Amino acid sequence: MNYVLYAVPFFFLLIGLELLADRWRGMHNYRLADALNSLSAGVLSQAVGILTKVVGLLTYTFAWEHLALLELSASDLWVWVFAFVFYDFCYYWNHRLGHERNVLWAAHAVHHQSEDYNLSTALRQTSTGFLFSWIFYLPLALLGVPPLVFLSVAALNLLYQFWVHTKHIPKLGWLEWLLITPSNHRVHHAQNPLYMDRNYGGVFIVWDRLFRTYQEELEEEPVIFGVTVPLASWNPLWANLQVYAGLWCDARRAASWWDRLRIWFMPTGWRPADVAARYPQEKPDLSRFRKFEVPLGRGAQVYALLQFIVYLLGGVWLLAQGDGLSTVAALLGCIWVGLGLYSIGCVLESRRWARRVELLRLTLNLPLFWLADALGVLSMGVAAWAALLLYGGLSLLGLWWLRQDDSAPASLTPSI
Repeated sequence: MNYVLYAVPFFFLLIGLELLADRWRGMHNYRLADALNSLSAGVLSQAVGILTKVVGLLTYTFAWEHLALLELSASDLWVWVFAFVFYDFCYYWNHRLGHERNVLWAAHAVHHQSEDYNLSTALRQTSTGFLFSWIFYLPLALLGVPPLVFLSVAALNLLYQFWVHTKHIPKLGWLEWLLITPSNHRVHHAQNPLYMDRNYGGVFIVWDRLFRTYQEELEEEPVIFGVTVPLASWNPLWANLQVYAGLWCDARRAASWWDRLRIWFMPTGWRPADVAARYPQEKPDLSRFRKFEVPLGRGAQVYALLQFIVYLLGGVWLLAQGDGLSTVAALLGCIWVGLGLYSIGCVLESRRWARRVELLRLTLNLPLFWLADALGVLSMGVAAWAALLLYGGLSLLGLWWLRQDDSAPASLTPSI
């Protein structure tokens, strides 16, 4: 069962309720562009996951079938309880090393880039974590946890973490000693030196207390969310590539081949001495911290929101098809989603080439959907082609609206 797919309506229901709570309490935890960027990263992650989840599943199944030390049954309740707890232990180390090693941070950084903290932040997920994360869960396979149990507890662990991404829930008394709560997870998303690289657990905080990575949220030290090297973009593709690109540039600039190789596996933030001397990076002054903003007219905001809804629905459809899609069809879907979300990011950033990218995207829709029809992925009858052409026409009308909107005074990206 795909738990994430069935949870999607509840995710957006709870986001809607949090927005209402924001209004009622006079808080401004949401900005349109930031929320769309987080949600876009989540849609992209799920789309890419259709292609890449096989990496973790195949390696886990192989290890379980050929290397398992025990034979555990999925019909035993204690196996599920054990797997749920032990999975979180493995998650702790995956998460911790995701903060402590350059190449692992390059994947995980996506989840931390938002400078807001709300339920949409929970859906901001990486598209490249599959490269190494599977390694950390092989101990479950070696102990004989069946793949069905493994996949189920992994999904439950991920779903649990959704509700802790909120500023509306205060400390929860004795639960702070046992579970990951909104308070101690707010600490985890901070860029304050006091709070950085703390509270790694997914469900249980006991691992952090045991391995001395726990930090309490303090009233005298308000959390400042985000990363010390700001993303400064609303583009989900760049969000996934930013840290990799920085590491690649430093590796190319290094004089030593040894430094070029080891930079990827060194502690997060490590740079070759010669590169750091020639290309110094300033440390952030949090006393002068300002959230990333882009002046954006109301028309562009509405246009980006409506286009995102189209790609959200498309992403949910791809997720629903799941294993029924061929590799070529899944790749085609990922290209469609990636191009669309990139284009929306260009609109949100008021890029001068945003309209040209949008025109390219709308033009490519025709051959992409024709190819999907030819592959049997979609049944593009007369009604479907008419709907696609209507969508394209309305989008072109929206682009014309954006041109008119440019003449209106711009405003900072609003809270919603």
